[in-house]
Amino acid sequence: MIIEPKIRGFICTTAHPVGCATNVQRQIDHVVVKGPIPTGPRRVLVLGCSTGYGLASRIVTTFGSNADTVGVSFEREPGEAKTASAGWYNNRAFEQRAKAAGRVAVTIEGDAFSDAVKAEAIEAIRANLGQVDLIVYSVASPVRTDPKDGVTYRSAIKPYGAAVTSKTLNTGTGEVSEISVEPATEEEAAATVKVMGGEDWELWIAALAEAGVLADGFQTLNYTYLGSKLTWPIYHKGTLGKAKADLDRAAAAIRAKHGEHAAHVVALKAVVTQASSAIPVVPLYGTLLIKVEDEMGLGEGPIQQIDRLFRDKLAGDLALDEESRIRVDDWELSDTMQAELAKRWAALTTESLADLADLPKYREEFLKLFGFGLGGVDYAADVDPREV
Repeated sequence: MIIEPKIRGFICTTAHPVGCATNVQRQIDHVVVKGPIPTGPRRVLVLGCSTGYGLASRIVTTFGSNADTVGVSFEREPGEAKTASAGWYNNRAFEQRAKAAGRVAVTIEGDAFSDAVKAEAIEAIRANLGQVDLIVYSVASPVRTDPKDGVTYRSAIKPYGAAVTSKTLNTGTGEVSEISVEPATEEEAAATVKVMGGEDWELWIAALAEAGVLADGFQTLNYTYLGSKLTWPIYHKGTLGKAKADLDRAAAAIRAKHGEHAAHVVALKAVVTQASSAIPVVPLYGTLLIKVEDEMGLGEGPIQQIDRLFRDKLAGDLALDEESRIRVDDWELSDTMQAELAKRWAALTTESLADLADLPKYREEFLKLFGFGLGGVDYAADVDPREV
């Protein structure tokens, strides 16, 4: 079949296997060219390993510090006439390249929130790694079923306390408009914390500890985004912010049990993801950020961010903020960049968007998530979606 992008709203329902493999290889090449990371971990568990920052973490540790890895993700397999999810193709491409490099790469496809997947991951660690030095938590899901009581919770990305009116962008038409979002109820806020807060992270560490597969001096990192003041009303000050605060709580609880550097939240920069595309205001901010970053020579995608995290931020003494977080959003949140973003934000209209922001590149980055728009790939070729 000829595989083309099919976009419905903020979702792309197809993925290109050759394009996804090409995207994975480019990320590997970035790490290899930068050279070894001698202080990096050697036995790694990545929860949410198939795309974005989770995939980048698996690539950086494998090809930067020669790590063996177990990854967990929830993906859709291909059929005769339908493609797999992009993450499924990414996992297969990564596994092939890691094994060719002589590294262990075991991927578990399933619900990371479930007890069954936790047990499966523990057995995979015992069989292939013995123990783990690093656990990366990069799970992104709008829904979580609590394994204790079987209740399913759904997140609600809304303001908290009061309605918010702000600029937003239709990434399909390029129209800049105003949007008003009503505040979340207390029940919606609590559900968002259940899905996106730190409870499952704590459950993973507790299960791994009980099973005896945590190495002495292990470290666990949980990735988050705090964001700019331009997005705070809908993001940091909303239901998502409550979930982020719960990550800080969970990190402190894990440190209390396992040591002062056992757990840290890592604040990363804004990048184009399918999840972020669904959040009002955020895509418009993203088109601005891409333009300003490129003009300042500070553009970073997931692989550049995670490479910098492991190569610079985690080497030697940790530099932490007041909440004991590791900050890799420092370039984005610099006074110079934020001042320029705020100036352009105030002037943004549908007519000025092309001059002030970069919607074409935003769209390109979005399509690359699904293996489209990459040079060197023959998108007119007949491809079996089941072959990788």
